[in-house]
Amino acid sequence: MKLVLFGATGMVGSRIAKEASARGHQVIAVSRSGQSPIPGVTATAADASDTAKVAELVAGADAVASAAVPPRDGSDPRAPFLAINEGLVEGLRRAGVRRLVVVGGTGSLEIAPGQALVDQPGFPEAYLPEALAHRDVLAYYRTLGDDVDWTYISPAAEIGPGERTGTFRIGGDQMLTDEHGNSRISAEDYAIAFVDELEKGAHPRARMSVAY
Repeated sequence: MKLVLFGATGMVGSRIAKEASARGHQVIAVSRSGQSPIPGVTATAADASDTAKVAELVAGADAVASAAVPPRDGSDPRAPFLAINEGLVEGLRRAGVRRLVVVGGTGSLEIAPGQALVDQPGFPEAYLPEALAHRDVLAYYRTLGDDVDWTYISPAAEIGPGERTGTFRIGGDQMLTDEHGNSRISAEDYAIAFVDELEKGAHPRARMSVAY
């Protein structure tokens, strides 16, 4: 598979690049810096909101992945992050590429029917703007026509560098927790689930979630 990965140098993106490359896929790693996240992948600099550049980069790809994150400069990230995803989608359309898998957010997951985590009292204020930005993007993807075969993958509430176990659960719109009420996943295991979805396409035009 020829895979174009945006946001390839971040904590999650670099692990997706490593996992996909290890499985023998051709990875083109795209980031604003243009740095290579791991040896052996082609790296280039681009902004995912630049529709013309996206179309140029993804032409001929089998799939596109996005690990782009909202701006973290203290400004309201909602409109800029939506613009990034709109530019990405329009670039795919221009290039005639259908498959898109996106690193999503956790805040929009439901802790009970109709009750999103981000709307609960006590949701950490520091994470609120980014959580709302991710929720806006999920809502946007759900408005798309069938010319874009997207999947939005929400991680557990806690995600960070850790062990690659290959053992985890896949869910949908509900937050997955363990027997102690914890919701966590390593970035390495999240990357496994992400590349699995790229390969198998088990959740077309839907959100899925990953947790232990």
